Amino acid sequence: MEIGLVTSILDQMDYRGMIDTVSACGFKSVEAAAWPAGNAERRYAGVSHIDAGRVLEDDAYAKDILEYADSKGIRIAALAFYPNTMDENLEKREANIAHLKQVILAGAKLGVNQVTTFIGRAQSKTVEENLELVKELWPPIVELAEREHVRIAIENCPMLFGADQWPGGQNLFTSPKNWRRIFEILPGENLGICYDPSHFVWQQMDYIRPIYEFRDRIFHVHFKDLKVYKDRLNDCGIMAYPLDFMSPKLPGLGDVRWGKFVSALTDIGYDGAACIEVEDRAFEGTKEKVLDSLVLSKRYMDQFVI
Repeated sequence: MEIGLVTSILDQMDYRGMIDTVSACGFKSVEAAAWPAGNAERRYAGVSHIDAGRVLEDDAYAKDILEYADSKGIRIAALAFYPNTMDENLEKREANIAHLKQVILAGAKLGVNQVTTFIGRAQSKTVEENLELVKELWPPIVELAEREHVRIAIENCPMLFGADQWPGGQNLFTSPKNWRRIFEILPGENLGICYDPSHFVWQQMDYIRPIYEFRDRIFHVHFKDLKVYKDRLNDCGIMAYPLDFMSPKLPGLGDVRWGKFVSALTDIGYDGAACIEVEDRAFEGTKEKVLDSLVLSKRYMDQFVI
């Protein structure tokens, strides 16, 4: 297992600046943001450290990406693009799927061979209606990835934070029950999980037990913490907007029991990248705070991962 970084937090840096920074902080790998440049509909989106379209068109650019990362001792563990591929706005849906396919092709060309993303969700439709959309929209995406020998790791974030994502959120891949249903529809071995325990914490779910059941489907891991404010939860209840009672935190500053989590990963022999994902508002606003968040997060997780 190696500690890496989801690079979206370094959105003010270009690719080389990002690689220099993660190398200086002692990381071993990156989950490199590969959004369409400037397409930021939410926080931490629209970051393009790697331009997937340019990778496909420009061999020199693709070569430089790999050589520069290698020169700094950094492995590109995955290309990251987290859109809503089942958006109810059909124009957005089509654009998101088209770019995801580009990212898959770019991953294959770079030899990265792993893409992290969401399944998506039509947020006003039922779970059952969304499963029908999965059957309609996702087989061609998975087939492309299979042909290109690229693995797709789907994160378990509900993408439900406030009024913009109400009522159903923008990602169906939120629970073991839904994982089983989606894997029945898409049984290919190249579709798996980007496992983030923090999203189970605020849903009041066990984030340890599924590791054992889905051991062969865990392709990628996020180290992100989350804090539930019990007084707020008692005031507004679980039917409120989630950000009314919780907030993402740096590893060690929330409610995840990281010793137990990493222990379970070692039980199943997980040896891939575990990328710290910084979304803690207390460490935003200045470059110094962002850099502090990287150093503090890695220092904390170093006690569990050698």
